[in-house]
Amino acid sequence: MNRINKATIDLVKRFEGLGDGERDRPGLQPYLCPAGYWTIGYGRVLRGPDGRMFKGDVDRQAATALYPGGINEAQAASFLIDDLADIGRQLSSRLRVLVSDNQFGACISFVYNIGIAAFTASTLLKRLNAGDQAGAARQFLSWNKATDPRTGRKVELPGLTRRREAERALFLMG
Repeated sequence: MNRINKATIDLVKRFEGLGDGERDRPGLQPYLCPAGYWTIGYGRVLRGPDGRMFKGDVDRQAATALYPGGINEAQAASFLIDDLADIGRQLSSRLRVLVSDNQFGACISFVYNIGIAAFTASTLLKRLNAGDQAGAARQFLSWNKATDPRTGRKVELPGLTRRREAERALFLMG
């Protein structure tokens, strides 16, 4: 059974950052991520009661109503640990091979960013489950684009490139 190690938590915190959508209000407020989704704390995506992710200006009021007083750093850290544990459970059910804690952590960070559905359909998972660790490691670097909410086109984001390189490096540490 893999565990979520400190290197994983530190990697996610470094790349998600501790966002605050309205610095003039007390507490950490929801903010839009580069892909246009409402998030809070260390990148927790905000969802409605139906599970739909809040996105764009149309969902601004609903997103900000979830945490009217914002959250604090301890709550953000707690949300992150809960989210990573949930992803770890989902990831474990999809892995057909043994992986190290660092490899598991790299995949958790990746899934935290792209979502479990995209990961499940990814070549990265296919190669990993086929025992091709080198091929799986190369696949991290292919996922450095996001859809620009204004144009609908995929664009490379330098921050995603840095994140994928860091995830790949953690994965290769074995």
